[in-house]
Amino acid sequence: MPTPSADHRADADRPRSSGRSEGSVDAVAAGAPEAAGAPSATAGPFRPRRRFAGRPAGAPDAAAAGSAAQSAVAPDAPGPTDDDAAAVSHAATPAEPGAATAAESPAAPSAEAPEPLPLLGRPRDPLAPVVEDERRLVEAARALAEGHGPLAIDAERASGYRYGQRAYLVQVRREGAGTWLVDPMACTDLSPIGEAVRDVEWVIHAATQDLQCLAEVGLSPTSLFDTELGARLAGLPRAGLGAVVEHYLGVRLAKEHSAVDWSTRPLPEPWLLYAALDVELLAELREAMAADLAAQGKEEWARQEFAHLVGFTGPAVRTDPWRRTSGLHRVRGRRPLAVVRELWQTRDDLARRRDVAPGRLLPDAVLLQVALAGPATGADLAAATSHRSIRRSQDVWLAAVARAQALPEKDLPAATLPSDAPPPPRTWADRDPVAHARLQDVRAGLTAFSEQRNVPLENLLTPDTLRRVVWSDLGDAGGDLEAAEEVAARALAARGARPWQVDIAAPLLAQAALAHRG
Repeated sequence: MPTPSADHRADADRPRSSGRSEGSVDAVAAGAPEAAGAPSATAGPFRPRRRFAGRPAGAPDAAAAGSAAQSAVAPDAPGPTDDDAAAVSHAATPAEPGAATAAESPAAPSAEAPEPLPLLGRPRDPLAPVVEDERRLVEAARALAEGHGPLAIDAERASGYRYGQRAYLVQVRREGAGTWLVDPMACTDLSPIGEAVRDVEWVIHAATQDLQCLAEVGLSPTSLFDTELGARLAGLPRAGLGAVVEHYLGVRLAKEHSAVDWSTRPLPEPWLLYAALDVELLAELREAMAADLAAQGKEEWARQEFAHLVGFTGPAVRTDPWRRTSGLHRVRGRRPLAVVRELWQTRDDLARRRDVAPGRLLPDAVLLQVALAGPATGADLAAATSHRSIRRSQDVWLAAVARAQALPEKDLPAATLPSDAPPPPRTWADRDPVAHARLQDVRAGLTAFSEQRNVPLENLLTPDTLRRVVWSDLGDAGGDLEAAEEVAARALAARGARPWQVDIAAPLLAQAALAHRG
């Protein structure tokens, strides 16, 4: 997640948005049931496809026509970003009822083709100078305190460029206060803003990506609404900000600067425009998504998930993080593993001192080349790789290899780490047929619920939680169904499942426990 959203956020995307102004998005209406009363529990997500009211669909941004900055920020056909590449993979949404297929209308005139969504290439308000001193920081805090509605917030990091995940730009927006871009390198303590909006709900996209780096500069929420996690619960096929904004608000976001080095100073104006767009529409998006979740009967699910996220302090610290080196499975033997460990730790120390991403200093593939070669001399090292970092600091890398080679046997790393996790599910049928049968039953039940309610299976219950409960926590689930369900509910809660998840999974676990007794 770990928190739930951290568990399911290999898809963590960058681009974001929020705010409101003269180009305000229309009220939520399209797609909502009118005469049928409350929607059924199995209703799929509505698709309002509301248009951005600032300009007609497909029309260019008049304020930016002919502007070099606009062309840099909002090209006519922005390429794909990791926003979409990392999005949740789900079945495509079926066509709206009554929509004609290509086969039904082969000769449709070009005038009938769907018009392109309008592109929001620049903020609706003029871009203010970046906050870089205490006077302006206090001014921003005062303005935000006097604003109203939720606080849209985002942070830009320099992943892949700098060591660690610190924030290099913080964007905040609130109705009545406008958008403020703050440089946390110049203003290292943003707690004046945090105090000004202490009891204000945050609207943030992919909260687990940014909450830790925001806390490091004095910003922590007391309540939040995560539009990425909300999109998953609502059953959207993609949860990246660009896709979610298109779905609910009918607007395309210019997002081609998602992977730039945000530690650059001064920040180019096109990047600042992009950053401001990250919080331009988040408030409108929150309202549309909240209405959708309520219509689907998932409002309480989202409330519990968002409340859980408020306590998120970062991913769990890994034991032996060097074991995450890509391709480590190719290394056989404890001594070569010791070489990998020493090279990894040397690279990490150098990267920290130079403030550069470790993989940028020395890619994992090169690190493994050196470890597998086990060089003892400069000639050996040169034969293993010609990477520039190796050439420039060959004595450092040779010394790391030598330290590993000199370790006594007792100090060599274990071939594998001990684990309290259940064995791989593929082995359950042989090792514990009863547990295997239970797992199959519960998986089938959760899958059916997932498809019925249009919510990702992993959001109903994380795979790790499911396996642990089935493997080791149902031993006392004897007796009647009610008693078995109570055992399952306690086990789920102890492993961090939220009440809504317990309500769904505990009955399935209890039924499986009684159907397949040990």
